[in-house]
Amino acid sequence: MKKDLKKEYLTELSGITYQRNCLKSQTPFDAINEECGIFGIYSSHHIDTFSLSQFGLFALQHRGQEACGISVLKDETIRNFKDEGLVLDVFKNISHPEDYMGNATIGHTRYTTAGDKKKYNFQPFFAKNEYDQIILTIAHNGNLTNADELRKELENEGVVFRATSDSEVILRLIQKNLDKGLVEAIKLTMNKITGAYSVVGLTQDTFFSFRDSFGIRPLVLGAIDSETFAVASESVALDAIGAQLVRDILPGEILYINRNTNGTKSEMLNGVRKMRICSFEYIYFARPDSKIENINVYEIREKSGQKIWEQNPVEADMVIGIPDSGVPAAIGYSRASGIPFYPAIIKNRYIGRSFIVPSQEMRERVVNLKLNPLTSAIKEKRIVVIDDSIVRGTTSKRLVAILREAGAKEIHFRSVSPPIIAPCHLGIDTPTKKDLISANMTTKELKDYLKVDTLEFLSIGNLKDILGSSNYCFGCFTGKYPV
Repeated sequence: MKKDLKKEYLTELSGITYQRNCLKSQTPFDAINEECGIFGIYSSHHIDTFSLSQFGLFALQHRGQEACGISVLKDETIRNFKDEGLVLDVFKNISHPEDYMGNATIGHTRYTTAGDKKKYNFQPFFAKNEYDQIILTIAHNGNLTNADELRKELENEGVVFRATSDSEVILRLIQKNLDKGLVEAIKLTMNKITGAYSVVGLTQDTFFSFRDSFGIRPLVLGAIDSETFAVASESVALDAIGAQLVRDILPGEILYINRNTNGTKSEMLNGVRKMRICSFEYIYFARPDSKIENINVYEIREKSGQKIWEQNPVEADMVIGIPDSGVPAAIGYSRASGIPFYPAIIKNRYIGRSFIVPSQEMRERVVNLKLNPLTSAIKEKRIVVIDDSIVRGTTSKRLVAILREAGAKEIHFRSVSPPIIAPCHLGIDTPTKKDLISANMTTKELKDYLKVDTLEFLSIGNLKDILGSSNYCFGCFTGKYPV
């Protein structure tokens, strides 16, 4: 019989579980370029860290497609490899996989927000001692809001930076205080930095992870067995390596493990902790088969389709979802309305999501390559089009034109996110406000611009109902951020 590691582990951590419950009960119900993926694994014995990190990062490829890297701990020596490209391409460039098989590894798949796109900004970042040995390495998902200020402060103290990314600020702050002990160095760092950060890291003997006090970017803990633990941005990375999902890392939590800890150990940062995870994770970024904060992403997307039907019903002949993240919502819309769902938009599976293509010119060109309509199904039909969001509006406008050319009689466009009116400074690649179409047009003006018959956005109230609370960051919809 398979051992229930989650049950066993949560029993041991009942105190922390209670803290999570207290966090939720005490938080008031008041109320988009580095959207990256991070992964780490630790075992008390040697494992195939080369393959496991490859599997875990491949499962997180949707979170970043520009570069990838790993750091591996083997016999108290850390080796680092990073390069431009997709996960599988980067791993093919590692000529001696056996050098990257140890007992711990961290990895990163990158999409740029802070810092330019030079190789020195690829992660994981590492720090060396006077003997040219790597003593510390980290991978970071998120974005710091006070990175420039802290960088100047450290430079004035003589700290030399190798990159332009805000993530290196985290590395250098921890390095600066390592003589006080790793956990204390992390606490001092967390007390200095502001913004969004989920981090995994290694020293020459310890694996660690920590998360900001609002839990803005996701981070989950899993276990393969009682001696092998993994941390990742999403639970799909745990599935990819055969690990059980144990729980989410708490806001403000520091988790660490080494040969002396007898399993993972955890400490909480002092101060106020309020869960404010990014709501856009559920709408767009996370894979639909992920579970974040004990919520199934697919179910949220399906419910959003149901809600937007209830919010503004319309008569039509078919519902279509824009692949991939619009499809679950389209299915939900179809179930609620009784209007048949039809996969009338075919996606070229070799094209990445248009939102991840860095330049505006390429975004517009990619639409024609990425999505192609089934003309015979669409001609003379009244169509409800479900998409996850409208950002710049150029992709949506081109898509509507493609459907018109295919002979659609009516087009009713539905966005299952509220209007995006503010740029994000917490780790998502949204454009500046002048390029966010909903920040510059009313819904009626946008309807006319897109040339659709009707246009509707999911309301923030309905989004909160779907998510089950107000304990999320809705900053890109309201302009108000937790930090």
